[in-house]
Amino acid sequence: MSYSLRIVILLMIACIIGGVVTGQSYYYRLSYLWIFIIIISWVISRMTLMGLTIKRTPRALRSQVGQIFEERFEIINSHFFPRIWIEVRDDSTLPGIKPSHILTLIRGHENRSFIVRTRLLERGVFSLGETELLSGDFFGIFSVKMKFPITNHLLVYPMMVQINSFPSPAGWLAGGEALRRRTHQITPNAVGVRDYIHGDPLNRIHWLSTARRNRFIVKEYELDPMAEVWIFLDANRNNQCGSKGELPKLDIREMWKPSVSIPLPASTEEYGVCIAASLARYYLKNGRVVGFVSGGKNFWVLPSDRGARQMGKILETLALVRTDGDHPLQTIIDTQVQNIAKGSTIVLISPSSEGKLALLVVSLMQRGMHPIVILLDRQSFGGENTDYESEENFILPANIPVIRIKNGD
Repeated sequence: MSYSLRIVILLMIACIIGGVVTGQSYYYRLSYLWIFIIIISWVISRMTLMGLTIKRTPRALRSQVGQIFEERFEIINSHFFPRIWIEVRDDSTLPGIKPSHILTLIRGHENRSFIVRTRLLERGVFSLGETELLSGDFFGIFSVKMKFPITNHLLVYPMMVQINSFPSPAGWLAGGEALRRRTHQITPNAVGVRDYIHGDPLNRIHWLSTARRNRFIVKEYELDPMAEVWIFLDANRNNQCGSKGELPKLDIREMWKPSVSIPLPASTEEYGVCIAASLARYYLKNGRVVGFVSGGKNFWVLPSDRGARQMGKILETLALVRTDGDHPLQTIIDTQVQNIAKGSTIVLISPSSEGKLALLVVSLMQRGMHPIVILLDRQSFGGENTDYESEENFILPANIPVIRIKNGD
């Protein structure tokens, strides 16, 4: 029961008591007035949301941490009855400020719209809804609400940083064992021809064979088995540290500036994901074939490929990756390395404090791989003091690149 309704009921009771005590008729007339107001207010409140629908139109359903997500809300009044006021509440799971929006004096058969902008601060998948409409009578005695279900989901990619140079060991010379894996990308390995299929790009047509057979013939390609890059992200929860659930804090005055820099949360999980995404973009832009592996509760394995399509797959995966697994990085690599060609580059991203990365690097070198180690300094993220220098001193003499990343780098 609303506060306004309590006041009206108390006034009505007071008028009835006054009429009984004094016998004056105008007390009864006032009580009838309060009863009439309650009935009319209840009827009007039931009608305020009749014929109302809401339409949410996001500008895009995929975005990235740091960008501004824009969504258009449209209130459609399909009834002739005008609406004095309508409050729109957004109950989506998207983190950030979600203020309600109030629309006044919506005429019959009129549409009203507004735009909501949200600075994206966290990666993942978020529902756009539920949406709740609230309204009531003129006096605020009765309030009504109507909920509209979830209609879309927003996928937020992780943050990436620009990398201008990074170790990129060359693969072995040609002559090794081919993987015999067809690809839609154009690579140096043309392995045969086949008949043209509707949708094949024109730059794959083999014109000599086309002229000889008097029909369109296209070339087939295989992935280069000696130029692969595999990124392994350590998702063992026992190695992680930092406040991964804490969102970055921004000054409200800088929240909507297009060039504002969003800081990464101080957690090894977010730093590892950001590094993996940035390195994948760097290698793919340089024409390398990239695969990705991570072993949380959900085991993620993306077969190696190249091009913008592979970048999209990696970003989609990294948006969902959580460091909540129990498998050591050594176990994950042992299960996957048998499917990786010799001469491939293996990028290890780990905050491991077990002192086993050096042995893991030696094992990869013995199998003919080119490892690169990225150490996330646990102490800078609030973890215990870890002796990374001894590991670095063991790895560096073997000409293995080792990069140590601290909180704030």
